[in-house]
Amino acid sequence: MLQKGPRTLVLCGPSGSGKSTFIKKLFEEYPDKYGFSVSHTTRKPRPGEEDGKHYYFTSKEKMEKQIEQGEFLETATFSGNLYGTSKQAVEDVQRAGKICVLDIDMQGVKQVKQSSLNPLYVFVKPPSMDELEKRLRNRQTETEESLQHRLSAAKAEIEYGEKPGNFNIVIVNDNFSKAYEKLKEFIDTEIQQ
Repeated sequence: MLQKGPRTLVLCGPSGSGKSTFIKKLFEEYPDKYGFSVSHTTRKPRPGEEDGKHYYFTSKEKMEKQIEQGEFLETATFSGNLYGTSKQAVEDVQRAGKICVLDIDMQGVKQVKQSSLNPLYVFVKPPSMDELEKRLRNRQTETEESLQHRLSAAKAEIEYGEKPGNFNIVIVNDNFSKAYEKLKEFIDTEIQQ
């Protein structure tokens, strides 16, 4: 793995914790400082999604072969589709001189910890399970069954996120502006070293 330039930044947190909003704001505020590693997936593109921009869309056979060859930092399966972060995608961002940002789940974090990559780990935590449920319901994108599945997954993720040593910092997203400032301070302090 390339480790020239700034360390990679890993953001993890349950669906609805706000990590995507943090990432969007970082990229809007500092477009030349951060780069997103484009993930691979075997799912079909959704309307408006572009290959190489939103995801690298690939076949299950090809991706399984690449996984066997050790080309991925982390992989996961959701709804029968494979998703993963390739080493190449991270290296492309690093080569551009940017801080590579990974938005991955708990399983992905565990896999990255087994790799030679030495990122900064940030866990974004919702203020409470009630607030998380409210945020997910307000999206109106979930069936009751998928909502319950996300909430039970969130409980496990929060337990892992709170365990000392798993993350460099845990940021409770109870006030977005304050939480975002805390994230920026952490990155500035750590990346400067």
